[in-house]
Amino acid sequence: MTAPDADRRVGGPAIATVALTRRFGDLTAVADVSLTVPYEEIFGLIGSNGAGKSTLIKMLTTLLPPSSGEARVCGFDVRREAAEVRRHIGYVQQLLSADGALTGYENLLLSARLYAIPRHQRAARIAEALEMTELTDAADRLVHHYSGGMIRRLEIAQSMIHHPQVLMMDEPTVGLDPMARRAVHDHVRKLRESLGMTIFITTHDMSEADELCDRIALMHHGRIDIIGTPAALKAEVGPRATLDDVFAHFIGVEIEPGGGYREARRARRSARERRQ
Repeated sequence: MTAPDADRRVGGPAIATVALTRRFGDLTAVADVSLTVPYEEIFGLIGSNGAGKSTLIKMLTTLLPPSSGEARVCGFDVRREAAEVRRHIGYVQQLLSADGALTGYENLLLSARLYAIPRHQRAARIAEALEMTELTDAADRLVHHYSGGMIRRLEIAQSMIHHPQVLMMDEPTVGLDPMARRAVHDHVRKLRESLGMTIFITTHDMSEADELCDRIALMHHGRIDIIGTPAALKAEVGPRATLDDVFAHFIGVEIEPGGGYREARRARRSARERRQ
């Protein structure tokens, strides 16, 4: 497996924002967010439902234009160089994106075409993605018959088939059981270790952030005030503190705390509706 081309990396961090803001009429969903994420870090954005996490990640993936402020991903401006940003990132969204009427292999072939991977490289890239996500034996099965955890692993495979520098994951384990969630965590670590990817995730699961992330940012009402390693933030609160305690201490409130294809779709749809 090969890492993303080092010569494609510009100077500076993988992600950098300055006073990034997004408004919807009178509602400010993201307010003056400034942060930097270095290459090859697993960075977690944590917060309760409606904190602004999904809005922020949509701006970073060029799906929503900022109202004001600046953001650069892999050195490219999200407004003026949106096409270049999209070429250098992968995105795993909350909603189900794999096509249940296609096989795992066919889903990956479609992704390879969408990412303009040359024809002579597609078979090798698909085989690599299937192997990394442990889906080789299920490649010829219809995704409709996959478990929820297998579907999520396939979506990760789809998002990394073009070897992006930055992989962004919005609530990567929503709707999954503990075993499937652990498998997703293992694959995220493998992407960083084997391919040198930078991983940016949003989550409201404190245990997920604690287990997976090198650093985390606490987001509340669209603002980020606290950034640090899970260990350092917990130590600042107390010797036995959890990340739930950290959130309550710094923010002043407590955070609200899989099946097959149909169940995965229903779980994610329900989770998204609760976040609106």
